[in-house]
Amino acid sequence: MRFIQFLLLPFSLLYGMVMLVRNMLFDLGVIPSEKFSIPVISVGNLSMGGTGKTPHIEYLIRLLYGNYFVATLSRGYKRESKGFILANKESNVNDIGDEPLQYLRKFEQVKVAVDEKRVRGIHYLMEKFPGIDVILLDDAYQHRYVKPGLSILLTDYRHLYINDHMVPSGTLREFTIGANRADIIIITKTPKIFSPITRRRILEDLHPKPFQKVFFSYLTYPEPIPVFDDSSLVFPSKLSFILLFTGIANNYPLVEHLERFTSEIKTLHFPDHHAYTTEDMERIRKAYTDLPTQKKVIITTEKDLMRLKTAELSNFLKNLPLFYLPVEIEFHDKDKLAFDTEITDYVRKNKRNH
Repeated sequence: MRFIQFLLLPFSLLYGMVMLVRNMLFDLGVIPSEKFSIPVISVGNLSMGGTGKTPHIEYLIRLLYGNYFVATLSRGYKRESKGFILANKESNVNDIGDEPLQYLRKFEQVKVAVDEKRVRGIHYLMEKFPGIDVILLDDAYQHRYVKPGLSILLTDYRHLYINDHMVPSGTLREFTIGANRADIIIITKTPKIFSPITRRRILEDLHPKPFQKVFFSYLTYPEPIPVFDDSSLVFPSKLSFILLFTGIANNYPLVEHLERFTSEIKTLHFPDHHAYTTEDMERIRKAYTDLPTQKKVIITTEKDLMRLKTAELSNFLKNLPLFYLPVEIEFHDKDKLAFDTEITDYVRKNKRNH
């Protein structure tokens, strides 16, 4: 452990004890948790982020929306609004946040809502849409006021929660004992080629409870897509440089993927959920111009793109070869069928008869 982390350990212990007492109060019923009459699936982390939550929510949407009336509910991290908001075509990142905006743009048939008070948000959704079958709670693992019917905990393959520490010396929001609340644990961002030996080792290290199901997922990337509507702009097959800018917690899987196009990757890494400014755009544009070649492009993530959707910011990069890279998840081997069945069986057995 690095020296600074060691110095921060007392603060981590203090914060962890506060969270431990809070969780005990919920477990004992001193602070009430509300359970709902429709399926509620919570997806979250023990860590501060970077586990691939957004593509896992999108996977659940794709799995369910053809047969069920689906809604997502987030707090809308870093939005400028307050209270319950039901997203619509006019919504922007300041109204609902970047991840809900991404769900809205990709899945028109899904109801997308934000509310910092998740209990209130669920009640509003059920009142407005009596036919709703399932609500997906985004980043709600520590939101104990809701008792989800199914709780999914994500942990990064390279940063398993068992190897982490409480904030501020680490990234954990609560002690690892909190993992016991999960019905499903997903090890995310694993290598696409994944050995059974590694799987067994991780399972031995995690020591899941008998009732917990553990699955392993990996990231997949479709072809980069032009940000601006320019039919003549095609992603080059041969590149000398890629300028990658991101405002996400962990960009290492993205960098590894882009290395298949070129080994020369310049990265500009902004804080997670970063609110881009015109100064940032100038910095990106200058970094691109300074690359010593003509065979170069700029790439960002789909989530970052949501925070660039203003005329003022977009104009800075309008004439540059800017692409965004969507990301999806898949499950290994028999995990896919088992996970899909676990989810669909839960929703089917618990949805209301309308």
